[in-house]
Parts: sequence; C-alpha cells; structure tokens
Amino acid sequence: MSQRHDKPQQHTEQIHHRRKADGETGDADAVKSKRPRRGIYLLPNLFTTGCLFAGFYAIVAAMGGRFESAAIAIFVAMIMDGLDGRVARMTNTQSAFGAEYDSLADMVSFGLAPSLVVYVWALSDLGKLGWLGAFVYTAGTALRLARFNTQVGRADKRYFQGLASPAAAAVVAGLVWVGQGYQAEGLSVSVLAFVLTVGVGVAMVSNVRYRSFKDLDLKGKVPFVTILVVVLVFVLVSIDPPQVLFLVFAGYALSGPVVTLLTLRRRRAERRSPPPGGDG
Repeated sequence: MSQRHDKPQQHTEQIHHRRKADGETGDADAVKSKRPRRGIYLLPNLFTTGCLFAGFYAIVAAMGGRFESAAIAIFVAMIMDGLDGRVARMTNTQSAFGAEYDSLADMVSFGLAPSLVVYVWALSDLGKLGWLGAFVYTAGTALRLARFNTQVGRADKRYFQGLASPAAAAVVAGLVWVGQGYQAEGLSVSVLAFVLTVGVGVAMVSNVRYRSFKDLDLKGKVPFVTILVVVLVFVLVSIDPPQVLFLVFAGYALSGPVVTLLTLRRRRAERRSPPPGGDG
C-alpha cells in the first residue's frame, strides 16, 4: 500500500519540477529578447562617412594639384557634418559610437584636410615656417574637438567656446578657392595664408564665444518673409560661391572677437558710471 501512495506523489513532484524548469527557460528567453541588439545606426553614420570621405578626397585632390576641387570637398564635408547630427536627433538614433565617429571624422575633414590643402597650395613656399603654421592649425583643431567633447551637456548650447572647427576649415578652404580662382601666387599670398591659418587655429582654442545658432527652431512656423530671405541667400551664393562663402565665414570668424570687445567695453563703462540716484 505504501508503494502505491508513493508513485502518485513522485509523479506530482516530477510535473512540478518540469513546470518550474519550463518557467525558468521562458524567463531566460524573455530576458534575452529584452537585451539591446548590438550594432550601429546606419543613417546618421552614412552622413558621417560622407564627411570623412570628402575630407580624405580633399587631401588627395590637393596632392594632385586640384586645389579648387579640394576646397569644394571641404565645403561638402561641412554639409555632411551638419546633416549627421540633425538626422540623428530627428530619428532618435544618437549613440556614443556615433559621437566618437563624428569627432574622428571632424579631425580628418576639418583638421588635417584644410591644413594640408593650404600647405601644398601656399605655405610650402615658406619652408619650415609654413609647415609649422599648418601644424598650429591642426593642433588647434584637435584641442578644440577634445574640449568640446568634455563640455557636452554642461556648456551653453547657444554659444561655442572658440571658433568651431567647420567654420575654421571654411575660412581656410575659402581662401584657397578664391586664390586659385584668381591664380594668386607669390610671397604675399603665402604670408596671408600663414597669418589666416594660424589666426583661425588660435581662435579655435580661445575663450571667445561664437553664436552656435542651435537655438533656432526649424520645426516651428516662420514668417513668409523668411522663405524670401532663404531664396535671396541662395541667389547671392550662386553669383560667386568662392568669394561669398569666404566673406561669410571670415565675417563669422571676426564676429566673436568683435562682439567680445564690445561687451567688455560696455561692462567697463557700466562699472565706471555712477549708479542712478547715487548723488542724492
């Protein structure tokens, strides 16, 4: 009799253990399905790769003496660099990999490419001074990017601390594009290129603030006249792209120091002036 009673009990325990094992297996499968899939986001990194490709092509074109194509490639890299971040934010595909990849691509396209292009174009005539000037620009770009990466999430998004590397690259590439169009040569051109290259290189690591224009709301509604202004900008650029782009970015590079000096002058004037009603 005792053996008959033991068999149903053993059968029940076996069913219980099987259900428990099946439950644990199901939970494990659920945990595995919830784990994030490894990989990278394709869309924003495609634009970053395009930026890197354009910068690399600029170097190759400059080595072959095609300076106009090299300058245009740097401006194409700027467009790609501006699109990858916006596409990542619009599609919610930001990632740490994308941020690091973007920074490395910027170093090539806006650090190495402009310095090598302007060196082959004009700075090589200055000998050692020329390649030292190109190195100052390259080092300034690396320091600018490193400082920017450490300030993400803490700095005011409305302003850049120091000239942004794409804007600095646009100034250098614009000079090469304009000079190549006019077939400018000689020692004076080399000296001008040296001063401009070193100047924007130092501006990148300065504490001068520049407007970032990241606070512009591109998704909201705008007045009708804004569309007309955009059309006029395209028409103005199409008249003479090298000169217009060079003047625009050169003016932007100068806007930081000018605004900073005016702000300091106004603050000094406010400190010197007595407070209202102080004599009474």
